Amino acid sequence: MGSPTRSVSSDLEPDATIQYLLASTRVRRACEFFTRGQTQITEQHIALCSIPATPFGEARRAAYLRGRFRELGIADAHIDDEGNCVALRRGRAERPLLVVSAHLDTVFPEGTDFTVRREGAKLFAPGIADDGCGLVALTAILEAMNGCDIKTEGSVLFVGTVGEEGEGNLRGARYLLTKGEWANRVDAFISLDGPGVERITHRALGSRRYRVRATGAGGHSWGDFGEANPVHALGRAVARLAAYPAPSAPRTTFNVGRIEGGASVNVIASEALMDVDLRSESLEELRRLDAYFRRAMREAVDDENSSRRAGAAALRLDMKLIGDRPSGETPKDSALVRIAEAATHAVGYRPRLDCSSTDSNIAISLGIPAVTIGAGGTSDNSHTLDEWYDPAGRDAGLKRALLVLLGIVGTQN
Repeated sequence: MGSPTRSVSSDLEPDATIQYLLASTRVRRACEFFTRGQTQITEQHIALCSIPATPFGEARRAAYLRGRFRELGIADAHIDDEGNCVALRRGRAERPLLVVSAHLDTVFPEGTDFTVRREGAKLFAPGIADDGCGLVALTAILEAMNGCDIKTEGSVLFVGTVGEEGEGNLRGARYLLTKGEWANRVDAFISLDGPGVERITHRALGSRRYRVRATGAGGHSWGDFGEANPVHALGRAVARLAAYPAPSAPRTTFNVGRIEGGASVNVIASEALMDVDLRSESLEELRRLDAYFRRAMREAVDDENSSRRAGAAALRLDMKLIGDRPSGETPKDSALVRIAEAATHAVGYRPRLDCSSTDSNIAISLGIPAVTIGAGGTSDNSHTLDEWYDPAGRDAGLKRALLVLLGIVGTQN
């Protein structure tokens, strides 16, 4: 007679749960697949990352991923109404339902060359690590589970999400968990984002992002001197923001990532705009920074207007919120975090808990246990055209991810 089914709901401690899984011949064979199949996984990684996936332009990559899911036996894999690629691998029961996700999009604009080139062991391409290695991990894990006939108690929803980066504002994860067919049905959430085997992101870094626009009459730098100047107004605002006493604990940051306006050195601009990113580990501190920034913008425009010449038109200010990412955390003593730590130790690494802004932010804000982990390997130059990924060590990351997955949904014998 076989051993009873185990999952995180059992009385086993996390270390014992992972050791229980590793005692299974099927699970060990699946872990070995990641090492034996490294060349095949890398080729699939290259194929996937060669497909452009610009902000709000993920459709082709999503369609490719859907095709891969269908090849791997999930016939009803589909694209949801937000553009996410969704594939359900059913267990004995739907619950617990675990989402395992990676994001389809990159930060790079339309027209970017996504061709992957090799230099030794390294792969170079925009988004090759963030999050190409996470996306190929989804199919590699599914292929290993199928090939080794691993059956689960609960079910796993594999998802390639849209809109994780920048102005995407986590729209894919937000839709999946709050509006789509899976809203209110998800019990746990894992995001595979980037490389590495040590990181366990269990705290959601909150952020608010603004596009600020100041408009006025404009004119000639000499003949119309005294007209309210939108560029000067934004300069006043940046100076105020730079003076903000951002605490180091809880860590809080601000950044003016883009500023533009004007047509020539001797032209008073009729319009200027800037994009601003505000972040904090603390929701209270983020709210404080946000209030300070909005007040600084109004005061900067008021100061510029008060210094204009008599009869000149006043500047108009428009502040548009273009990103709002919730903060929060999955407690360190939760089953999911402890399983992730135990799995990290089991593959020979020391776990490191951290805070970041990922798709897990949405799940955490909804009270769903969630972590973001790396998919193995190493990389550098993320979010640049020189981004690279080295697949050495990828197998350890995939093994860890599989163990965490199975620790949550449980296995059938």
